[in-house]
Amino acid sequence: MLKKNIEQALNAQVRTEAESSQIYLSMACWAENHGLEGVARFMYAQSDEERMHMLKLVRYINERGGWAQVTELKAPKTSFGTFKEMFEELYQHEVFVSESINDLVHIALSEKDYSTHNFLQWYVAEQIEEEAQAKTILDKISLIGDDKGGLYLFDRDLMQMSITSSISMDPK
Repeated sequence: MLKKNIEQALNAQVRTEAESSQIYLSMACWAENHGLEGVARFMYAQSDEERMHMLKLVRYINERGGWAQVTELKAPKTSFGTFKEMFEELYQHEVFVSESINDLVHIALSEKDYSTHNFLQWYVAEQIEEEAQAKTILDKISLIGDDKGGLYLFDRDLMQMSITSSISMDPK
């Protein structure tokens, strides 16, 4: 049985993951409307992945005797100055999510809820990957600079990444 404060903290993370999915979806729409098909596909795949993260939390809360809550979401930003600015925001958002997960781990350990602590380790590892991926993308964008040919190749690379990530997505 989950303690109430852990249940509330996990439900807050459900909302964070749902909002993350919406943020990626909004970025996908922006990219698609700016002719960046690869970036759009990458963002659509990331949006799906964030939704799976949310569902994993929902199932855990309910399985542990809590009650997962679906709440109103904050509307994501819909316009970005440049694709570089969009990816900088994405990176900052992933850092925010990592901090949120770390706060959850702290609460679980403070409450001696080792089951929840163990469950959250998957999210800790996932956030390491998410931040590293966003940082790598930003590094590539810096290399491209204003080179339109480089942007074309970057867009194709992200399309390939989205195909690879959608094949390996775990539904649990």
